[in-house]
Amino acid sequence: MTSGLWELVLQGVWVTIQLLVLGALLATAVSFVVGVARTHRLWIVRFLAGFYTEVFRGTSALVMIFWVFFVLPPAFGWQLVPLWAGTLALGLTYGAYGAEIVRGALVAVDPAQKEGGIALSFTPWQRMRLILLPQAVPEMIPPFSNLLVELLKGTALVSIMGMGDLAFSGNLVRLALQESAEIYTYILLIYFVIAFLLTRVMRGLEKKLKAGVGKSAPRRETVTPEPAGIGGAR
Repeated sequence: MTSGLWELVLQGVWVTIQLLVLGALLATAVSFVVGVARTHRLWIVRFLAGFYTEVFRGTSALVMIFWVFFVLPPAFGWQLVPLWAGTLALGLTYGAYGAEIVRGALVAVDPAQKEGGIALSFTPWQRMRLILLPQAVPEMIPPFSNLLVELLKGTALVSIMGMGDLAFSGNLVRLALQESAEIYTYILLIYFVIAFLLTRVMRGLEKKLKAGVGKSAPRRETVTPEPAGIGGAR
């Protein structure tokens, strides 16, 4: 490929990274707010959080992007630029999946820990901040890592809005070269490299957080065979 086409691909990579970071920030915020609400003592709060989760998990991210970009403008009289429309649609969609991760991790905390906080007269917010979240967050990292990779792959959906992400740029290069195999091989490799780096970063974060609460990843034990004549067959 010529330098001009490579520059187009690199611009697409930058747009994809922007969308990934912004979408991940929004999805993380939504995940914790809705996930914590799913464990609230008031049933109406749990109901509203559960309703949001089921709606956004049960709808297509592609249709949600269409809805945010094409339906909201005539309905409310304002237009989102493609970057913010994509961020909103992907953040809300993947945030619904993340909310279940947060809820599950909070519920999995040992009930004795919660009872200890109550015995110490901690408020619900203090129990959440000082007891539940420090133990639950390290357990959220592996599923959040998978969700982040899914979000990366979901960013390709914004190309339907004409947004110049990696997938859209790759298609423009394909049309210019009239060659599909070469450009799409490069695109696959770029997505793979980004996903690989994400998983490595998240794995390092998991180890750091678990070390902070006195946990470590389980290690595979090796069994050393006994020397002949000691505990062996007689």
